[in-house]
Amino acid sequence: MGNLVTAIEHADRRSEPRRPADRYHSVELCVNGLSLPYQFKLWNIASRSLCVMVREDSDILERIRVGDILNMKYYTGEASCPVEQRATEIRHITKDEEGRFKGHYLVGLAILSEDGGATPN
Repeated sequence: MGNLVTAIEHADRRSEPRRPADRYHSVELCVNGLSLPYQFKLWNIASRSLCVMVREDSDILERIRVGDILNMKYYTGEASCPVEQRATEIRHITKDEEGRFKGHYLVGLAILSEDGGATPN
């Protein structure tokens, strides 16, 4: 009986559906011209903004542009959940000149819905 009470206490009590930033832990992408895929931790820096941090000396920065749509693999933090492949648009590439992410670019992502529109992040 104690296990049942614990499970009920830990139930997700959200009144709205989970956003991709809440559901996914990391993302993997392959870029033309690079032999290996890149995997990044996902960050939800500002309200409704999903992004990855890329070091300023990374080769990937030379090969991505704002507006590019890439097929990315999204991972949750749970081994039981399958990897999801989602079309994703690069919304911005912003250098952080100072502060917590100095020496990195923040690359904003928008997961596209099946009809090509962006889903709420």
